[in-house]
Amino acid sequence: MNALETPTLLIVPGLRDHVEEHWQTHLERMTPGSRRVPPLERDKLSCAARVAALDAALAQIEGPVILVAHSAGVMIAVHWARCHRRPIHGALLAAPADLETPMPEGYPTQEMLEQHGWLPIPRERLPFPSIVAGSANDPLAALDRVEAFAHSWGSRLVNVGAVGHLNPAAGYGEWPQAQALIGALV
Repeated sequence: MNALETPTLLIVPGLRDHVEEHWQTHLERMTPGSRRVPPLERDKLSCAARVAALDAALAQIEGPVILVAHSAGVMIAVHWARCHRRPIHGALLAAPADLETPMPEGYPTQEMLEQHGWLPIPRERLPFPSIVAGSANDPLAALDRVEAFAHSWGSRLVNVGAVGHLNPAAGYGEWPQAQALIGALV
């Protein structure tokens, strides 16, 4: 990478897509030139459709990219990495949702997730540097499971403390630590 090229941040949201008060939305607003994978109009639960949307968003960006994924967006990124070889400068993988464990009420069932291509969760080493930000009390993923994901992906694990699922429901709009973690990838 040319020393003058600043990586473009590509926001990869989870299944709820764009959430106005989410830390990813705040980060996108604060970061000139950042982009977001657009929401799907149909096939919203399809892993393949979301991976294709990520690939299409990446095709629109020239130069280095840092993926900034949250929740199921982390799983979209790791599924994408299995099948695509566009160079990625790095990835911040925050609060990965453990889709192999039954989710709380209101979330898709494991049967639905399997039918739509989310399972099993890829365990291959990622072909780019990555940091997994795991929460000590995430209702969507136990920290030991997140640690195992990070290990299999070759990612650095950062325990960000008891931050729930690191979303507005857990009290997180802005999340300044994201910028520091992204800075470590740059």
